[in-house]
Parts: sequence; C-alpha cells; structure tokens
Amino acid sequence: MKCSIMKKVALITGITGFAGSHLAELLLKEGYEVHGIVRWRSRSENVSHLNGSLHLVEADLQDLRSLQDTMMSIRPEFVFHLAAQSYVPASWTSPSATFETNVIGSCNLFESIRTAQIDPVIQIACSSEEYGLVHPGEVPIKETNPLRPLSPYAVSKAAMDYMGYQYFKSYDLKIIRTRGFNHEGPRRGEVFVTSTFAKQIAMIEKGLQEPKIYTGDLSASRDFTDVRDMVRGYYLAALKCTPGEVYNICSQKAWVIKDVLKHLLSLSKIKGIKIVPDPKRMRPSDVPLLLGDGRKFARVSGWKPRIKFTQTLEDTLNYWRDRV
Repeated sequence: MKCSIMKKVALITGITGFAGSHLAELLLKEGYEVHGIVRWRSRSENVSHLNGSLHLVEADLQDLRSLQDTMMSIRPEFVFHLAAQSYVPASWTSPSATFETNVIGSCNLFESIRTAQIDPVIQIACSSEEYGLVHPGEVPIKETNPLRPLSPYAVSKAAMDYMGYQYFKSYDLKIIRTRGFNHEGPRRGEVFVTSTFAKQIAMIEKGLQEPKIYTGDLSASRDFTDVRDMVRGYYLAALKCTPGEVYNICSQKAWVIKDVLKHLLSLSKIKGIKIVPDPKRMRPSDVPLLLGDGRKFARVSGWKPRIKFTQTLEDTLNYWRDRV
C-alpha cells in the first residue's frame, strides 16, 4: 500500500480577489491544500478556472462565530490574510465600512485563530499607503519610517498592522506583517489606476468608448510590482520571515502615473487618444511619492521581482481586450 503524503494546509482570506486568486494558483503549484473564505455573495470569476482544486468555505469577517467554526474545522498551518476594502477613493465615501472590513474583520480573524487554539503562520497584507506623508529625505522608505496615513484606507491598514503586532506580543500569534507597495496585473479591479487605463483603451479599440481616456491626478509616483511577484513575496514571507516583524515588498523603482499611461497608450491599436482630466477621479489628499526600500525583505527571503513592469502593463491590457 502506498503511503499518501499529507499536504500542508493553507487558508486565504480574499481568495476570490485580485491578489488572492494569484496566491491560490501559486500555492496549488507548490502542492498545498488550499482553502478560501468566501461570503455567499462573493464573485468567483477570478478563481473559476481553479474549480475543483480549491476548498471554499462560507464565512464572514464580520461574523466571529463563522470564523471560529472555520478555524476549528480546517486547522490551517498557514493563513494569508488578504481580504480588505482596498480601494482608496471608496474609503473617503465609506470610511466606516472600510474600518469594519479592515479593522474589525482583522480583529475577528485574529480572535478566531486565538480561541481555536491553533498555531498557524499568519501573513497579513498591510500597505505602503500607511506611510502616507513621506518627507523628501525619507525616500526610499524603510520599515522604520513614521506612519502618517493620508486616507481612511491608510488609517485602517495602519490599525490592522499594529493590531497584528499586538496579537503577536500579547498572544504569541505568529503574525508576519508585509507592507506591499502598489501591485498590478491581470484581474486587477477596473477602478484601480493601471486597470482603468487599460480597460478604457480596450473599449476604445472596440469602438465602445470615444477616443478619450479619463484620468485622475497623473503626477504621483508609485513603486509598482507585478501581482504574481507580490504573492510570491507573501508566500516567501510565511516561509522565511520572523513573526512580529514588518517587511516592505517592493520593486525599489518608481513610475510616474503619467508615464504608466503613456506606455499603455503606446501599446494601443488606436492612435491619437485624448487625455481628459476627470474631477471625480481626484482625491481629497494624495500621497505624491511612494518608493520603497525592500532590502530587509530581500535579505531574509531572497525575493526579487522577476516580471518587468512593462510586461505587467501589456498583460493587463490584453486581459481587458479579452473581456470588453
């Protein structure tokens, strides 16, 4: 009789989302048994191609009892906490809902793990937005930089970040905090910057939109990483990093948003597309520059980006060409 090899069990919150779906693919390739928390109304198109490979369980970050039942039944060895209200402009219009999801939801997750008396490694996806107002002499941004968040979203992620530290110190939960800088790629929601540009270009190419592309502020600079590299970083963090510590995951290169748009337009089959500023896409306050120092994470994990951002942009545009 052949002995079956027990697979390691991983649980992903936000598995049907942008990064969660890519992480699920990676973990399956690495031989893990992958479980994901979904709500009954969750959209599943990002993981539909993985149907039959995943174990999806209905639970809600706002419902502590459902999370406790999930932890008791699955008993994961790794938990990747990616679920969030992650769209910064939405946090201005719905700050309380953002806090309920990102802060209360995270607290419920940590409590469910603590009360289930299990001991998984827990990677939590924090954000570079927490750094907020960064002074010129503080770039590239190290993990030790003060947090000066400039949006309700950023405040909520800072609260989750520190809550992770508190649960590590108070209850010995093996929580590893990763502050991911901007990550883009296929399956990115259409409201996010590279994806909204790519979708509009795809619609223009098919005659579904007049040859005008609507934009917000194009002057900000961001440190972009391909989502497939980012989730590989999450995975390596869970394997190699020290609980209680915080790690930047970033490319250490900045792109001005107007140059992102310029490159996407250079890939378009339609020339002469006009750029139209849209006041509705402007934020009450914005972070002018986010450029990370990722050396701490690279030293511990050996991680470095593999996919060039120009490839990320091309893949994102092709993703929308297939869908509009």
